[in-house]
Amino acid sequence: MKPLAFTFLTIGAIYTLLPWVVTRILGIGVFRKGGELREIALTFDDGPNPEYTPQLLDLLRRHGVKATFFVLGAKAAQYPELIQRIHREGHQIGLHNYEHKSNWLMMPWSVLRQVRSSAAQIEAITGEQPTFYRPPWGIFNLFDLVLLKKEFTFVLWSVLAHDWRSRVGRNRLKSILQDRITDGSVVLLHDCGETVGADKDAPLHMLRALSSVLPELAARGFRCVRVDEMSGRAHSHADHDGRLSIRS
Repeated sequence: MKPLAFTFLTIGAIYTLLPWVVTRILGIGVFRKGGELREIALTFDDGPNPEYTPQLLDLLRRHGVKATFFVLGAKAAQYPELIQRIHREGHQIGLHNYEHKSNWLMMPWSVLRQVRSSAAQIEAITGEQPTFYRPPWGIFNLFDLVLLKKEFTFVLWSVLAHDWRSRVGRNRLKSILQDRITDGSVVLLHDCGETVGADKDAPLHMLRALSSVLPELAARGFRCVRVDEMSGRAHSHADHDGRLSIRS
């Protein structure tokens, strides 16, 4: 292999694979699971969506559930009334990028611009600046761990339901949630199916599965909380006993 090609491959691996190992495998620097018994966090990515987000909000309200929405800035600009409703009904609003682009395919300053633009858009609508961030596909690049970590709390997940594909279906999705949700789970779901690799009608199956799962979770004694509530308790425990308890 030529030296120049080897150099580029090495730089690319450091830029992409190193943060993957640090965050996704080792769980360093990210919040992905809480430590409280019978407490979980439902999180929803890629919205808001004019068809599915209102249905989801209706469902959450019927069951008295609070959740966290990691929204795209461009979607927030397009549907500010949905952002207002999410905020008004007591849910947490976190950040995706302004557009659903992978951080691996952008330069550091482009990612920073995307995240800050998203934050500014949401603050303009709600009056509050979001401080929790989940990148599209949960992918960080090397500089995110330095540039963005100063401003935002990074959030991943402990339960991945693959709900962006319609073929998973209501019954399979319901089984995944029933089987995998445990104490402290951070559950990744989607209220929009318009991103690359997703099916447009996939959120419909998610809503149908969730409508069955929520009563069952309540019957099992689980309480659904916002990520900022859950992570706040995790940090509080870390301050109390000297251990960092934000990893899975």
